[in-house]
Amino acid sequence: MPTANEAPRLYPALRYRNAAKMIDWLYEAFGFEARARYGEGDIVHHAELTFGSSMIMLGTARDDDYGKMVGAPGGGGGKSIYIAVDDADAAYARAKKAGAKIIQEVVDRDYGSREFICLDPEGNVWSFGTYWPKVEEKA
Repeated sequence: MPTANEAPRLYPALRYRNAAKMIDWLYEAFGFEARARYGEGDIVHHAELTFGSSMIMLGTARDDDYGKMVGAPGGGGGKSIYIAVDDADAAYARAKKAGAKIIQEVVDRDYGSREFICLDPEGNVWSFGTYWPKVEEKA
């Protein structure tokens, strides 16, 4: 798993219709680990899932002030998360086995990355690739 000297500063935040189920699916399909989970029963008020030194936050979609700002899950376009991995083929096999809908098969890009794109069960776009830019490295 990736490591870093500095804690991440960006934390994608997702809302799901069934966040409790998605936490389990994200573990199975992509290898996330639960760091924190708050809520009652199947309602997840806030959860933090880690992937190496990175983290996403998620919760059950609710009709609260934040929910009104970000909108309902699904549709709307413009949502995608990219995850840098050491082995795109292994990540692809794991995601496919867990039922991720593959929308772009594994491909070698002209900029040197090997990657694929899939959807989670609630329609969010996830890209996995070997392109891994580092903040401290010159582009």
